[in-house]
Amino acid sequence: MSVYSALQVSPDRLFPADPGLRRLCNQLYAEVKSAPIISPHGHTDPAWFADDMAFDNALSLLVVPDHYVLRMLYSRGVAFEDLGVPDREGRVRVTPREGWRRFAENYYLFAGTPSRLWLDTTFQRVFGLDIQLTADSADHYFDHINECLQQPTFRPRALLDRFNVAYIATTEHALDPLTHHKKLVADGLSRRITTTFRPDDVLDPDFHNFAANIERLGELTGEDVASFSGYLAALRARRAFFRSMGATATDHGPATPFTADLDVNDARRLYQRCCAGTASADERTLFRGHMLTEMARMSIEDGMVMQLHPGSCRNHNQPLFALFGFDKGADIPRRVDYCEALRPLLNAVGNDPRLELIVFTLDESNYARELAPLAGHYPALRLGPPWWFHDSPEGILRFRHAVTETAGFYNTAGFNDDTRALLSIPARHDMARRMDCRFLAEWVSDGRLSESEAMHLIGVLTNDLVTEAYRLGDRSSSR
Repeated sequence: MSVYSALQVSPDRLFPADPGLRRLCNQLYAEVKSAPIISPHGHTDPAWFADDMAFDNALSLLVVPDHYVLRMLYSRGVAFEDLGVPDREGRVRVTPREGWRRFAENYYLFAGTPSRLWLDTTFQRVFGLDIQLTADSADHYFDHINECLQQPTFRPRALLDRFNVAYIATTEHALDPLTHHKKLVADGLSRRITTTFRPDDVLDPDFHNFAANIERLGELTGEDVASFSGYLAALRARRAFFRSMGATATDHGPATPFTADLDVNDARRLYQRCCAGTASADERTLFRGHMLTEMARMSIEDGMVMQLHPGSCRNHNQPLFALFGFDKGADIPRRVDYCEALRPLLNAVGNDPRLELIVFTLDESNYARELAPLAGHYPALRLGPPWWFHDSPEGILRFRHAVTETAGFYNTAGFNDDTRALLSIPARHDMARRMDCRFLAEWVSDGRLSESEAMHLIGVLTNDLVTEAYRLGDRSSSR
């Protein structure tokens, strides 16, 4: 294999070229390089950990579920069918090897992207590959990775141990039976591998089959969801069920962060109209906004951390969505305003320190303008880390520069990877740690921090803030 170019992942990657800054970066990095990974929000499949079965092949693990990879390839004319992506009917046109070859032929497209950084790191550090992925090396990669995946050390639970993942949360909708998490509870793993309550399916009147979902919610909880009070009781019961499976957080993904705080009679009337399918678009928006405030109140009651992930225009490419369904790389960030949108919720509950509301954004222009000032004032509000399109080296630096002067470090929530790609988790967390080292080193060089402060802060940013924000207690060190 010596004819191929070497796969090089620099030990000083992402650190500045200046010798003094690089020295300090390495000193800071040494403090957290081996720290346990805490992954409190993501979309890995709980079946992986419950069943602990071997992964099928390189394509189905590394390419098909990764919408970062799919969107880049599709943008350059690579058809999903040629990558082995199943359509809505589950049909696949090519073999895994053929799909992998197509991916390898186009791997050059990822130069300069975070995906390239994560994938190269995974190829080298996880699979021990030492040559670059190209069309010529495609079969070598495919065979080597598949051989590795059949070994016990590459089973999902073994990988969590290998990656030093102390805590990981998946995300499930409110009606999910949590079958896999029940097994994890039975296996004594629910403090390490837990779920997150994502109730969009029963809070958003525009969600597919909303009325039928409400009926199912009533069946699952034994509550009379014909009434608004019964509906709220059912939501409380469902939250309690998720907590019994180990959940510490909820997650909400509306298009905008619009909130409302309605009189109970107005909320009751809106609920009836939404369930009947007669609510107007404005009324559906109003109901969705009111229910975010209700969720915040319930978080105060039961202690669950509330995450808000607005700002994605989902399934922008409708023809592609019709063929392949959700999460195929056609979601687009949109402009989002938070100041007025969050005012009703924050005026209702934002002054209560018992609420932990972690807000994310895909609209970076908002960091300094609204989100940092809001987080720098309301006791209940923290800023989530750069998300989705911005969990990248430059995105992390932009975030730190935009928010730190106003919100400080301690009104942020650490890092989370928000990924479906299990094998990229260590590379993503390593990237975040390196960029925080870089930021702190630059501030030391500017005289804004002392070296001892930076040494303390790198541990805070890596471990302490995420543990505190997600109320994990001793979970972050449990194995």
